[in-house]
Amino acid sequence: MPMTRDFAAIEPARTEIDSLPGATVLEFGTPWCGFCLAAQPLIADAFDTHPAVRHIKVEDGKGRPLGRSFRVTLWPTLVFLRDGRELSRLVRPTDAGAIREALAAIDAG
Repeated sequence: MPMTRDFAAIEPARTEIDSLPGATVLEFGTPWCGFCLAAQPLIADAFDTHPAVRHIKVEDGKGRPLGRSFRVTLWPTLVFLRDGRELSRLVRPTDAGAIREALAAIDAG
């Protein structure tokens, strides 16, 4: 599964996310957010070494239920899940190494 480049047009329901098997990363942000744009090369670099991890890119904002259910307050926020359970998160990552470490932890599960 390659890294997702575009934000989902329709966000998945929390119940759908909670039931996903295996390793998943939820990326919350917007296409116009400067922090989100700056993080894209770092995220892409980290995903190059973990192609089997599912990546779901969710456009977030006021009143968006999925982001609120994960208590997202800053963008980008990466939520690392294994079998629908959150294991870690990174907020406004500035280091591909930190993203790779979090990916390795959920990919090894």
